[in-house]
Amino acid sequence: MNRRQFLYLVIALVVLGGAGLALVWQDIADYRASGARIGAKLLPDFRIADVAEVRLQNAKHQATLARKEKTWVVQERNGYPASFQEISDLMIKLAELKVTQAEQVGAALWPRIELADPGKEPGSGTRVEFKDGSGKVLASLILGKKVLKKDPLNPLPAAKDGVPAGRYVRVASAKDVVVVVSDPLGKAEADPGKWLNKDFFKADRVKTLAVGPEGGAPHWKIARAEEWGQWKFAAGGGNLDPSAAVAAANKLGSLAFDDVAADPKAESGEKPLVVVAETFDNLVYTVKLAKRAADNSYLASFTVAGEPPAQRVPEKDEKADQKERRAKEFEESRKTLVERVAAERALAQWTYVIAKSELDPLLRSRSDMVARQREGKPPPGFR
Repeated sequence: MNRRQFLYLVIALVVLGGAGLALVWQDIADYRASGARIGAKLLPDFRIADVAEVRLQNAKHQATLARKEKTWVVQERNGYPASFQEISDLMIKLAELKVTQAEQVGAALWPRIELADPGKEPGSGTRVEFKDGSGKVLASLILGKKVLKKDPLNPLPAAKDGVPAGRYVRVASAKDVVVVVSDPLGKAEADPGKWLNKDFFKADRVKTLAVGPEGGAPHWKIARAEEWGQWKFAAGGGNLDPSAAVAAANKLGSLAFDDVAADPKAESGEKPLVVVAETFDNLVYTVKLAKRAADNSYLASFTVAGEPPAQRVPEKDEKADQKERRAKEFEESRKTLVERVAAERALAQWTYVIAKSELDPLLRSRSDMVARQREGKPPPGFR
């Protein structure tokens, strides 16, 4: 190799080295611009107060949570109230999350960690998008595969491969940067039913309870004369199973629903069963239960009629101090009840999806409500 060739080789190395160094600095600049430094906030410019809409989308579902005046609603459920607590928790968590790991990952590899754009193809993630009141996108990210961490002290079979300890995330503004955060973000789901406010009606202090087909005679009706009195069949005939009666009456005070029907008419499959409950507070709850065509759950709609008593009836031989104290307690209790009934009537405009297992105490036949005769014991009245 002569001197001229050697000089050409040195110049070539300098040029290539400079180009390589320029690319390295460019990558570092892009990396820093993305805000994806380890220990940095995932969304450094995210302001919760500016958010007016949250949209979550995956391969199967989409949930749009919109702020309307003083409340949040789920648009895919006909404007049903959303859980502000769940929305608030998600936004606070994302605003505070920090990057624990960051790598440059090309688009071709995104499906391997479930970070592809939401679609029907395998490997797509969950897009979470925040908008302000004008529709401007404030932040957009894709949530991917959960990061599992081995826990040898966890005996549960589900923990055999590890427990969720983090998640892969791709922020839209960060180009090809994929980060890992230390929270699995398990509640960031695109199913609209997961974001509903689960407040429901509560028919307590039930006086009479009847269950039967719509437009027909009830299969059975039970009643009690006093709030803590014994339940009996309203028309007599057979010995009522006290545990079945209590279970049916109590269920109306603790019903829980799974979802709100998006199209009740299309989902209904059978003629409804009607549950009518009269309470000691002068209220009448009428609940219609129709089995869904798609599965084993039921569509439930309800109405609340009547008004709570406006005046308290004093007890016999009541003393003056007792009367004053009980009158005050009555007014406070009535105020709470009036507010609750108003909220329940607002909820009556929607139709709900309830699991059959939740309704089993109310779906019993009359024979199921009759007390079973113990072996060896004569029936009542036998001599």
